[in-house]
Formats: sequence, C-alpha cells, structure tokens
Amino acid sequence: MNKPDKYHSNNIVVKESLVHGKGIFASEDIPEGEIILVIEGEVIDGIECERREEEENNVYIFWNGDDCFIDTFKTEKIKYINHDCSPNCYVDEGECNELLLISQADIKAGDELTIDYGYEEIYEHCNCQICRNRVKAI
Repeated sequence: MNKPDKYHSNNIVVKESLVHGKGIFASEDIPEGEIILVIEGEVIDGIECERREEEENNVYIFWNGDDCFIDTFKTEKIKYINHDCSPNCYVDEGECNELLLISQADIKAGDELTIDYGYEEIYEHCNCQICRNRVKAI
C-alpha cells in the first residue's frame, strides 16, 4: 500500500555518497522541522532483528520502541541514509509501525540527508566530515 506523498519523499534521490556507499539527497530546499518522509517497512520483533543482523548482515533496521523494529531493506530510499556525527535530520515516532524522518536544520538542494545512528560501534568506523577532519588533525 502506497501512502500519498504528503511530505518531501518525491524530492529525495539516491546517489553516491562521500560518507559511505550510497546516500539520500534533497533535490529541493527543505526547511528545519519538516517531515521529510515516513519510514516504513516490515515490522519485526527483537529476536528476528538480531537474527537478520547476524545471519543476513542486515543493517537497514530501525528501532521503534519496546520490542518493535522496522526492517527497511526492501525500501527504495531510507535504507540508504548515512550516519553523521552532526546530522541534519532525526527520526521521531509516527503512527503505529512507522517512524518519521524530520529535518533538524535547513537543508539545501543537493545536501545529503544524515542521522546519528546512536550506537557506540558506529563512532569507531565513522566517515563523516567531523571524523575525517579529526583524523587529518592527528
């Protein structure tokens, strides 16, 4: 079931990223505080989440509270969102079994959309601009 495009999802494109692999980018300016897109996917429990992460190397899963996870592997765009230590977006609760990607700063057309993944291991391998600059300074 496709939802009507009431946010900016039609103006988000997937392309090569300087951060990692592919990323999602704005093709129009997006003001701070805007809902960019709805994060939907297959709803799974914690046991299935761990199995997919370990056995399938699935890294496209979002936590949605308690024992509820959203697997976005089969989506066209959100699975490509990259981590940044100074992100321009964040994830918030939406309706049942969905999350919202929201701009936390003004985003210009052409900017990559990023979030803070929020788990310790990401910082060891982070390739965002802040971390690249930190490595250069050492």
